[in-house]
This record gives sequence, structure tokens and C-alpha cells, in this order.
Amino acid sequence: MSTRPTLCFLTGTLNAFAGAERMTAVIANELARRGYTVHILSLWDAASCFDLEPRVRHEALFAQRPSFKTRYLSTVLGIRRYLKRHRIEVLIEVDTMLTLFTLAACAGLGVRRIAWEHCNFDQDLGRGARRVARRLAVRTCEHVVVLTQRDRDKWEQALGARNVVAIPNALPFAMPEKRSDRTSKIALAVGRLTHAKGFDVLLHAWKIVAREHPDWRLDIVGDGELHDALMTLRNELGLSASVRLLPARRDLSDLYRGASLFCLSSRYEGFGLVLIEAMAHGLPVVATDCETGPREVLGAAAHAALVPVDDADALGHAICRTIADPDMTARMAHLGIERARYYEANRIAAAWLPLLEQSEIAGAHQSGVNPQS
Repeated sequence: MSTRPTLCFLTGTLNAFAGAERMTAVIANELARRGYTVHILSLWDAASCFDLEPRVRHEALFAQRPSFKTRYLSTVLGIRRYLKRHRIEVLIEVDTMLTLFTLAACAGLGVRRIAWEHCNFDQDLGRGARRVARRLAVRTCEHVVVLTQRDRDKWEQALGARNVVAIPNALPFAMPEKRSDRTSKIALAVGRLTHAKGFDVLLHAWKIVAREHPDWRLDIVGDGELHDALMTLRNELGLSASVRLLPARRDLSDLYRGASLFCLSSRYEGFGLVLIEAMAHGLPVVATDCETGPREVLGAAAHAALVPVDDADALGHAICRTIADPDMTARMAHLGIERARYYEANRIAAAWLPLLEQSEIAGAHQSGVNPQS
């Protein structure tokens, strides 16, 4: 009989094309393949945007997203009933905000709790509750998992946390056999159309690119509240012929293979999953050097070009330099592929095992995966 603990990932929903939701599915699937009994409990909506292994059981407390102010008690009781009914031994909270529910839901059950934070420490989304939840998570969870070494250091410095572990996100697919041949004249950007992603800066940068390389096109892929504003800005900048805004989609592999360059213009990131996806497909990367994510994910400067945040001129000129130097792009592409291998799902899932099996961990100085730069 297996001695592996029964696991449950607690998340808001899996029915959203977002990084935390995608990583929940990826790690849950990988652990199920390793023989764990894995549950995913969504707070709402039992549908999933992502494929789940048959061994992964997925349920939801509510059919639709409720008001948690009015349904707080029923949410806590629902989580508690699920944990007891399925004899959950380890609960992985996919967002430290969930600590506000799980602290009460797990009282007296002996369930080991791990908080998994996907936002960087400086990003509280304007919510005082998140700051409170982080402090509760550090004090009451066995471990808090963050995505970068830099973020782990911030937790330690700000909260005196010694139980924070850095485990990066995983490449959500096997290393592709077919990659970009970099013969197209297409640059690709992927992400939610929000202020954080800086696509307004990218459009201003593309104005520079369009002057020097009028035969190139930029495809921005994603949905979000700034769609109409970005369309208006694109047209005002005279870029309607060279920039497309495409809707989010489940499988981006054809778009990665069809591009020759990847651009990330974010003002801040928790990690930057699209960077490793792009590198795995053989794309050179031009990215902003935002506070957490790109520099650590990309590694040595030869893997990519990094520019200051909110600097459209620097971003535009870096894109132009990359386009104009095929030898450099070939080198960046080759090194990027090797870098992406560090993030394969089996490697990242292995970094979770000591936490799940309750092996001794050296607190904040433990890192599940620490790719060399």
C-alpha cells in the first residue's frame, strides 16, 4: 500500500486561462502520474480550461462565483467537509488569500497546509486582506511556496519568514519537437490585456520597429479589460497594418512556431511563464527587467535582451537590434532552448516532493530548483 499522502489543491477556479490555474493542473497531473491520490477543489465552477489526468479528481463548492462576504461561513464549512470526507492529508492553497478560509476550515483536522503564492511580494493588488493573509500563511502553514529566489528573499526580509521555499513554475508541455525556424517576420507577445503587462508600452515601442522594419508584424494574444483601449492606441499610432490583437486561446504552439521573436513588456510579473514557453519553441526573447521574474527566469544575458520597465524607446531599439542580428538571435534561441529544459514538469514536480513527504527542509534557504545562470 502506498504511503504517499492524499493531496488536495484548493483554488478559485480552473475555468480561466491564467498562470496559477494552469500550473495547478500541470503539477496536479505530474503528481498523479507519480502515484499520488490528487484532488482539486475549486471554490466555484467545476469546468476546467486544462486537461486533467483521470486520477485527478476535480470538484467545486459552488456552480458560480459567490459573494464570499455573504458566503464565508458556508465556504469554510464546505472546504472542511470535503477535507474530512476524502481524508485529505496535505492541502495546497493556490493563493495565500485562501488562508483566510483554510485556517478555520482545517482547525483540529491535522491537515498539513502549504500556501502557493503566484503574485510577487510587492504585488498585493491593492488589497489589505492579501497582506494579512500572507502573514497568516507564514505563521500557520508548514511552507509557503513562491516562484523566484528574489521573491523568497523579500518574504524573509519583510516578514522574517523562514519557511518560504522557491519553486519556479513548470513548462506546461513537453519540450516541443517542432520549433520556430525564425524565417517569419512576426514578433509575438502573450498575456492578459491589463496594465501590468505593459502592452501600451509595447505598442509605442513597435512604432520604432515599424519605421525600421516595416515588413515585420506584431501579434499580441490575450483577452482583458484594456482590449478596446489598446485597439484605439494601435490605430492612433498608425499601426493597424502591422499589429494584430488576437483572442486568448488554449493552445499557442502554432503561434510560437510561427513567430521569430518574443516580446515581454510587463511592468511586473510573478514569474513570466510565457518566457519559458517561448524559449522552448526556439524564440529569442526581448523582455523588460521587471522586479521579479524575467532576469531570474532567463538567466545569463546571452539568453535574452533585457530593458528597463516602461521604456518604450529602449524596448523598441532592443527589438530592432535583435531583428537586425541573425547570428545573435540564433545564439539566443539555442541557449533559450537549453534554459527551458530546467523547467520541465517532471523536474519541477520533483522539487515539491520533500514538502509533500514532510522531509526536513532548510527553511527559506531551500530551493526546489535553482537553474544556474
